[in-house]
Amino acid sequence: MKIEMSYLLLAFATVLAPLARGQSTPPQPKITGVLTILSPKPGVTPEQVMKIMPAEIRATVPLYLDGKIQQWFTRGDGRGVIFILNCKDVAEARALIESLPLSKENLMDEQFIPVGPLLPLGILLRDSPTNK
Repeated sequence: MKIEMSYLLLAFATVLAPLARGQSTPPQPKITGVLTILSPKPGVTPEQVMKIMPAEIRATVPLYLDGKIQQWFTRGDGRGVIFILNCKDVAEARALIESLPLSKENLMDEQFIPVGPLLPLGILLRDSPTNK
């Protein structure tokens, strides 16, 4: 538990240190993917989604096989899916998702969150004995 707390404090310090130095924004990670959350829009019925689902599956499987979809999950609450997309930015991820049948039918709410490597790990490498 003590080690986990140390890593948590390190993570906060990495994000907050630039703010303490008067910088307006924390350091930004290199974007290596986009976490995408898709949920049916309010009022969309399961029947509407299931009607389009065969076409959605036929469209998403090739994206997975081509490496554009790195991982995909069902939401734990059963209200949609989560994709981790191999995209360089949100615009690329949005274009990919909006090409899919459920999005074309305007049935899904979409969230796009760019993600990248955990910045505090760089501090661990910088402060390691092998880098001194």
